[in-house]
Amino acid sequence: MPDLPGPEEPVVIAAADPVPPADPPFPEKAPDAGRPRYGHGGSRPPSGNGKRALYAALDLGTNNCRLLVAEPQERGFRVVDAFSRIVRLGEGVQRTGTLSDNAMERAIEALHVCRKKLTDRGVERVRLIATEACRAALNGEAFLERVHGETGLTLEIVSRETEARLAVAGCSTLVDPQAAGVVLFDIGGGSSELVWLDLRGRSRERGVALTRFIRSWTSMPLGVVTLSERHGGVHVSRAVFEDMVADVDTHLDHFAEAALLTKIIAGRQVHMLGTSGTVTTLAGVYLGLERYDRRRVDGVWLDEDDLGAMITRVASMSYDERVANPCIGADRADLVLAGCAILEAIRRRWPCPRLRVADRGLREGILVELMAADGVWRRRRQQRRQRNRGGPS
Repeated sequence: MPDLPGPEEPVVIAAADPVPPADPPFPEKAPDAGRPRYGHGGSRPPSGNGKRALYAALDLGTNNCRLLVAEPQERGFRVVDAFSRIVRLGEGVQRTGTLSDNAMERAIEALHVCRKKLTDRGVERVRLIATEACRAALNGEAFLERVHGETGLTLEIVSRETEARLAVAGCSTLVDPQAAGVVLFDIGGGSSELVWLDLRGRSRERGVALTRFIRSWTSMPLGVVTLSERHGGVHVSRAVFEDMVADVDTHLDHFAEAALLTKIIAGRQVHMLGTSGTVTTLAGVYLGLERYDRRRVDGVWLDEDDLGAMITRVASMSYDERVANPCIGADRADLVLAGCAILEAIRRRWPCPRLRVADRGLREGILVELMAADGVWRRRRQQRRQRNRGGPS
């Protein structure tokens, strides 16, 4: 199920408040915050020869390997190429503590494709990240050294704090401007991040990055791969599904200021914002799509009744029915119920009236931060003002 179009079908993604925070509001500042690395063969800063510089973001997760290539636009960026492949890098890590040979081979094969795209496109600015599978595996660092030797790509293992920040940066334009708060979640393969954006004072601070409004956050060492491996994902009874929900719920106890969030949600001015294959799959099922269509899924709203009905519907499907569904398919059939259980635990704890679906996330956040660090939007605003004054552009 491709999550983004290829070069024949470009999309433009706006970047609201495209200024990364000076100090990310986490308990401990992520060591890589604000210092994007250049992984693709020692890439160089954007050229000053008038040619549009291309940027790229790669996310090697527990389940997927995903790449975006984009060029800056007036208030965002235009995706010119994309790649997504399920590699299941974290398969078995929970049991063995190491990345398996087969999983590493699958990931390296996908990374060769990514390297070719970067080279063919002449990408100048990149950030390539690895997440929970490489964080958790004893041989995670050794695997990335092997990746560099075989593909020339230098990937960095990012912290969970960085994952949460990038998810917020990547999804910020989907936040309802009238909301008093947002419960943002990113259900991954090996971990899931949950962020509370407290927006009650946002109207007094125009043009400020939404990452500055992070009130509380947590990262659970549970994702669709780890949870399905623990409880099973092929034949899932209602009892097993409830066991998965209960498993997730114990981790939500660690969320700081949970009682205050519950109180604010009671005012019905807080919505959920979900970025993951789980929510995009549920949205595709809800829309009755015969083929997954990112343009129809990204940004769609589901109210709490529709969301509950979709979770119940998918949970009641047999494995074969999940495989046959065009928005689930064989690649996700054994993982989607684990994702539904994570979402169900979150919504039971904090029942927001609406959920907005985001088919965007870490990679978009990387691109926003790279472009903001280079001042691409600031330069464009200055050029526009000069043109309006009749000066040189």
